[in-house]
Amino acid sequence: MSLKESVYSILIVSATDTFTSAFADILPELRYRPVHTVKSVSAAKRTLAEKTYDFVIINSPLPDDSGTRFAIDICSTMQSAVLLMVKRDIHDDVHDKVAEYGVFTLPKPTSKVTMSQALCWMESARERLRHFEKKSLSIDDKMSEIRLVNKAKWLLITELKMSEPDAHRFIEKQAMDRCFSKKSIAV
Repeated sequence: MSLKESVYSILIVSATDTFTSAFADILPELRYRPVHTVKSVSAAKRTLAEKTYDFVIINSPLPDDSGTRFAIDICSTMQSAVLLMVKRDIHDDVHDKVAEYGVFTLPKPTSKVTMSQALCWMESARERLRHFEKKSLSIDDKMSEIRLVNKAKWLLITELKMSEPDAHRFIEKQAMDRCFSKKSIAV
């Protein structure tokens, strides 16, 4: 599937309806859905506890927080791309604090063109996160298989008094003879 066919879910965290509606207007509905909006960090935390989003867009400041710590927390604990919108006069300071965690920042006000470019950057970041997610799952699966095969080997060693190399060979031979994976044999 090409990147142009991908669909991204978005959580917009903004206290102002003008930002939310202006931002929603630049989003092609077929590419970005669902788009969910909340008005505070606490509401966003509740929402993120129930559902994950590809993008989280934070329009700072919010009634209960600036959103800076929240943006860092999302990048540290979730697989979402985060954009933090801050006032132009504090942008550089905020960017210095959050960039190392992977948070994108933009100064406000900004143009529709810049917002569209930011969405493209976030798509790239999200796809990279997806790639790492798949790789991590693959490694977890392999580690699970190794643990299971090792348990089976130790059962053969203790119950049938085999040596470790003999138990290993036995499992491998059974897997080859039956055309099964070692994991299936170990179960």
